[in-house]
Amino acid sequence: MNSRQRRGVILLLLSVLCALGAFAGVLSVINDVKSKVGPEVTAYRLKRNVEPYTPLSAAQFEKIEMPERWLSENAVTSLREVRGKIAVTKLLKGSLLQSDMIVDQPALQSGEQEIAIMIDAATGVAGKITPGSKVNVYATFEGSRDSDPDQSRLIVENARVIDVGKLTSLQPDDNDNGRRPTEAVPITFALLPIDAQRLTYAESFADEVRLALVAPGEDSDIPATNRSYELAKDK
Repeated sequence: MNSRQRRGVILLLLSVLCALGAFAGVLSVINDVKSKVGPEVTAYRLKRNVEPYTPLSAAQFEKIEMPERWLSENAVTSLREVRGKIAVTKLLKGSLLQSDMIVDQPALQSGEQEIAIMIDAATGVAGKITPGSKVNVYATFEGSRDSDPDQSRLIVENARVIDVGKLTSLQPDDNDNGRRPTEAVPITFALLPIDAQRLTYAESFADEVRLALVAPGEDSDIPATNRSYELAKDK
């Protein structure tokens, strides 16, 4: 083997050693990244925006894989957790689902009844009343006689809403003189029997029924002297 061949062999060996060194370096980096990132787990991301208090279903989410260490402790990793749940706030498209974003759907308590009435969409709902809300129900009645004043009354206090239906067009009535609403929303309440009767009476005989939203986390506490109103007595 002459000197030129020996140099060629040496250069070849050096090239092989350099390649092995580079390969080992790459493996070291990969192993280091894996050790820092850790194993991947399943998470769920919203496909679209979800409005507050909307019932949740698997179709609203997409499955993704991501490193476990990057997930918060309350991240939802199984769609079984959304069964019977509603969104507690507005959920934005692309957000990762977490357990503090959802709550159980409101259910009837002991002694309560489920009752639904139609509420004028323009004056009674305005998009702010949702499942889980508490409302005061007011009704306006004509006087029994022509000489009797009209009166507004608090019919039910702290009525708990468990469902809000879709906007519904109402059939016109030739005898309502244009006072009957043209669109209404079915609102379902969880009420004790006596309050259910009061609400039914108001829907049947009141000129108008309105809902007043109670501040979240609070209960209304209106004195008995302020539960009815007549304009003539207002000072």
